[in-house]
Amino acid sequence: VQLVESGGGLVQPGGSLRLSCAASGFTFSSFAMSWYRHSPGKERELVAAINSADNIIHYAPSAKGRFTISKDNAKNTVYLQINSLKPEDTAVYYCKALSEQNALLSYWGQGTQVTVSS
Repeated sequence: VQLVESGGGLVQPGGSLRLSCAASGFTFSSFAMSWYRHSPGKERELVAAINSADNIIHYAPSAKGRFTISKDNAKNTVYLQINSLKPEDTAVYYCKALSEQNALLSYWGQGTQVTVSS
């Protein structure tokens, strides 16, 4: 099983990024996918989540209006589009896969660093 995030980097405030998380080794279409972030000194935060059918999407209050989660089942990939980036968005962003048949079964990626700075 692998979840491989990409797309992070250094971006100026106001810029945009699209993070990708490519999944392999499990039935992607049966899992809910989510993005978390973790920055030093803060708790890990759920940013956005999407269910397997793509009809239930959740955003953290801090993400509403600027973040968009989507996924492509044909490519086994989940995306996080982040617009109008702010310095407080600086964090390591992780994707998580959660089985909708077994809530005890989940997988995590290794994370991708997003740094927002001028």
